[in-house]
Amino acid sequence: MNDALEDDPVEAIQELPAAKRDKVVSAGQMSRRLRAIWIRIHWGKVALFGISLFLFILAITFMKNGARELAPLVRGAFNVSNPANSLGFGWVFAYLVMSGSPVAAAALTFLDAGIIDTIATFTMITGSRLGASFIVLFVGLVYVFRGRNWATSLGMGLLSLTVTGSTYLIGLIIGIPLLRSGFLEPVRLESGMLLTSFIEIVFESIAAALSLVLPGWGIFLLGMGVIILSFNLFDRCLPKMTLKESQVGSLATFVFRPGVMFLLGAAVTTMSMSVSVSLSILVPLNDRGFIRRENVIPYIMGANITTFIDTLIASVLLGNPHAFTVVLAEMTSITIVSLIVLIIFYHPFERAMLDFVSWITRENRHLYLFMAVIIVAPIILLFV
Repeated sequence: MNDALEDDPVEAIQELPAAKRDKVVSAGQMSRRLRAIWIRIHWGKVALFGISLFLFILAITFMKNGARELAPLVRGAFNVSNPANSLGFGWVFAYLVMSGSPVAAAALTFLDAGIIDTIATFTMITGSRLGASFIVLFVGLVYVFRGRNWATSLGMGLLSLTVTGSTYLIGLIIGIPLLRSGFLEPVRLESGMLLTSFIEIVFESIAAALSLVLPGWGIFLLGMGVIILSFNLFDRCLPKMTLKESQVGSLATFVFRPGVMFLLGAAVTTMSMSVSVSLSILVPLNDRGFIRRENVIPYIMGANITTFIDTLIASVLLGNPHAFTVVLAEMTSITIVSLIVLIIFYHPFERAMLDFVSWITRENRHLYLFMAVIIVAPIILLFV
């Protein structure tokens, strides 16, 4: 039979019984599909993902080792001594680095170093997310400078800020009592002996070598730079599709339903590991008419839940059970708020958000007032 297949494989296959012939054909089709998948894999992006993951773990290690020497600076110069201060600190910090994830990771390392407590960590992470939502507004400003309609381009960023701010601030009311109750403390996710040993051997060794030449605060700042670089590299790993390839036009007619958009926002943010990426793509989609503002509110709410995936990973890498509990409390509180809104109050909430954004874009003075509030508010919180 093998000789026959080698001499004339087509004729030999046709002579096989029907059941065996179907198996041979199916195996051949599967082989071709696997070969096609193998050829289409972008191995350069796979390697880039590995590098970004290595840098992420390295950055967490640097920040963890360097955080302890920042205690006088955080407690004194920045006056982070209560939940309001830490909320403002995380908010301003995210403005400065134009990203929320590095600031959330920094909050966990401060907790691990004993600089701030669990409640202050919770509010600092919340502040980091409020500051990160400004990035979507910044993307809108870029579109305005490119000659686009300012109300259309800024509208998506303003909506993202408004939805994020309202849900996260309500989430504080739920999250802080939940954290204080200790209800989530029994839930643990360990990093595992193999990962812990690898981190200690490789990453801790690098951090220890650097501590011989750099002060603690220098190692922490280096970690901040490395973690920002790791997120930038991870963004480059994502597939780049045009609007035609991604079929957004046909998809938009299907995702008008709040539940679908909620799940889509959560899924896109989980895959991209960046709420800045998943929300920023809404600006060009809205600008080109592929999606409307009223359809993206559930998308933003879903994205605001799964954006904590990278922070959750950072808490596991730290090996501090309290850090994991804080992040879990963040995710739980935002999920509770989002589900209550979607199931019970969605349409009133939608109208309130859209009316508020329309009020801001109606007149220039309204926009200037809003911008002044989101800039001044976190600074005031720093000194409360």
